[in-house]
Amino acid sequence: MLKVDSVVVEEPSVNTIKEKVVVQRHRQPTPQEVVSWLPEDATPEQQDSVIQAHIKPSTITWSNRPDTLHLPGHKPGKDIRDVSLPQYYRESFFSGDSLFHPELAGGRSGVAGDPIPYTIARDDLMTSLLLACLLLGCVAFIQSRDFIIRQIKYIFYVPSYGTSVVGETATEVRFQLFLCLQTCLLFSILFFSYIHVHYGDTFIFDQYIIISIGTGVFIAYFLLKGLLYQAVNWPFFHKRNNVIWIKSYLFIVSSEGVLLLPVVMLQAYFKLSAESSIIYTVVVIILAKLLSFYKQFVLFFRQKAGFLQIFLYFCALEIVPLCALLRTLAIAADYLKINF
Repeated sequence: MLKVDSVVVEEPSVNTIKEKVVVQRHRQPTPQEVVSWLPEDATPEQQDSVIQAHIKPSTITWSNRPDTLHLPGHKPGKDIRDVSLPQYYRESFFSGDSLFHPELAGGRSGVAGDPIPYTIARDDLMTSLLLACLLLGCVAFIQSRDFIIRQIKYIFYVPSYGTSVVGETATEVRFQLFLCLQTCLLFSILFFSYIHVHYGDTFIFDQYIIISIGTGVFIAYFLLKGLLYQAVNWPFFHKRNNVIWIKSYLFIVSSEGVLLLPVVMLQAYFKLSAESSIIYTVVVIILAKLLSFYKQFVLFFRQKAGFLQIFLYFCALEIVPLCALLRTLAIAADYLKINF
């Protein structure tokens, strides 16, 4: 007995047909679709006009359903247009801590730039100090003009033993001490400029401390030289000549500061090269040593006519302390520099 194949055709029900019926609604075109209707060479004004003609703004219908993704601290059903945060977010866990300071800036905004190299011309303190030295020096020079002329004359002329030596007033003594202190300061600034050029700007201290250390070194140098002169001259030479030499020594040291002020100004504000400053400073030092040598010879060794004695005297009291000073400055520069 043969079985006949049969195909069962299932008739769709009415409910199925209703579910598959797609209700077509009017849909507003997008701006891209509207622009695509225009030719490719349409101007932006034409595109804007077509978009405004075919696309109308619709009203915003806010959802009335409760917000199930609310933040902690918010109650369910809160209006999403209310953006005020609860107290939980306004206060931090560390709000009551004494170390909590939200008013302070945390971190650094932007990118850190390269620092500008230090120069004396951009330093207000050093500029004020140099201007004060210049102004006070001019005022003191005007008030002590006769004293300066008299001291210059005493450098090249030694009064005879029967002639009285004119003493200095208190103002003239203060004037000399000020110029000596200015000499130490200017030498220190030149020393700082030298190590800043040849060693770089990586030091363990800032520029003010380095200049202060240099000033202290030069003050100690001139004081020790003065004490050394006193220790050597008083036992072997006449008291009157010793007094004249001490006055001449102070005047020579003061004159070094007067001669160094222009080169410091030129180097700081007119970018004078370090090599030119060194040459000028060496010339000033050599000139001061020559004046000292001449004055020592005239005061102490002219009548004795002992060249070997004046040579040894000058080397022991001028050249050796100068070499010790240069070595001290070199050691100080090595200690002040940061060695990576």
